[in-house]
Amino acid sequence: PARTARPSDDPIFALNREATARKSKGEAVVNATVGALLDDAGRLAILPSTARAIHEVPDAEWAAYAPIAGTPEFVRAVIDDLFSLTPELAAAACGVATPGGTGALRHAIANFLEPGQKLLTTSYYWGPYQTLADEGDRGIETFRMFDDDGGLDIAALDAALGAQLARQGRALLFLNDPCHNPTGYSMSMEEWEKVAAVLARHAEKAPVTLLSDMAYFTFADGEPRAFMRFLAPLLGKCGLLFAWSASKSFTHYGLRVGALVACEPDPVERARVEAALTYSCRGTWSNCNRGGLYAVTKLLTDPALKAACDAERNALKENLRARVAAFNAKAKGKLRYPRYDGGFFVTVFADDAEARAARMREKGVFVVPGKGTLRVALCGVAEKDIDTLVAALAD
Repeated sequence: PARTARPSDDPIFALNREATARKSKGEAVVNATVGALLDDAGRLAILPSTARAIHEVPDAEWAAYAPIAGTPEFVRAVIDDLFSLTPELAAAACGVATPGGTGALRHAIANFLEPGQKLLTTSYYWGPYQTLADEGDRGIETFRMFDDDGGLDIAALDAALGAQLARQGRALLFLNDPCHNPTGYSMSMEEWEKVAAVLARHAEKAPVTLLSDMAYFTFADGEPRAFMRFLAPLLGKCGLLFAWSASKSFTHYGLRVGALVACEPDPVERARVEAALTYSCRGTWSNCNRGGLYAVTKLLTDPALKAACDAERNALKENLRARVAAFNAKAKGKLRYPRYDGGFFVTVFADDAEARAARMREKGVFVVPGKGTLRVALCGVAEKDIDTLVAALAD
């Protein structure tokens, strides 16, 4: 009975299906719904080196089962990719392969919260966080994401974390950064330093675990791993989890390759964490796509392939940066939205979000309405269509 009233489709994919159907009939449509990077001709942007590496995977690798936790080579490659600037985190790391970043989030919820408990995240968040928690018989609580100056509300996080620990005796905090989905906000190093201090203080009283959702980190400006230097001192004090995904980084969303990495300095405790995560793999999807693991491992470890992918991705990032700059130039003074420096999405604040999104759909412009927000997937909007998009949002 608890499952009889559940919706049959994710609202984002339902909107995308409607937009695609109308476009196929010849209608002029601007589709800013799904988080997949398209080129300015509306085609899926694909890294050629990734496609080549996938086509070169031996038949036996596609056909064979992967180990339950993923191939050791893949897990090691992900750890090296994440912690290239923080060897102390790399030395304390273990992990398992997951079907995309979503699988990593699922494992974090299942293993670091008891049934009936709630994860904590920002007031604007990726909708499937709620779905994952609900499916796992857990819940979700939020803290106000932005303070009155438009920065991360550290005081709100501090208060919410304290209240949650008092109520349920432990906390699992999801922070999606850099290039937050859905707002496009990226935390400053000063904000990360303050967050780490808050976590350290509360972790003295009860178990606190941070999950860094790294789905979009390769599309951030600057060094996207720089914030990890503030997490390294938390080793042994806080649980540290990292949800890693190949979907966006390597432009192959359907390959479903991801990982959950945990950092625990005590080898006995680290073995317990690794065993629990592996057990969860067996109890859900059993194994991941071995051919995908093979290809992504090669992309992460072969110097020539890695360099080619980096160059190709940088070209896509330049395209995306041009869209972000165009959006900021057109939207300034017309729309209310957080600081947007880069990434696949931006969120526009709107009190009448559902009604506004419905009016926009009548004009052939598709965005995703939320509670007081409209999520705009700029990753799928050609630069030439940004005028139309901003006009529809502002109307």
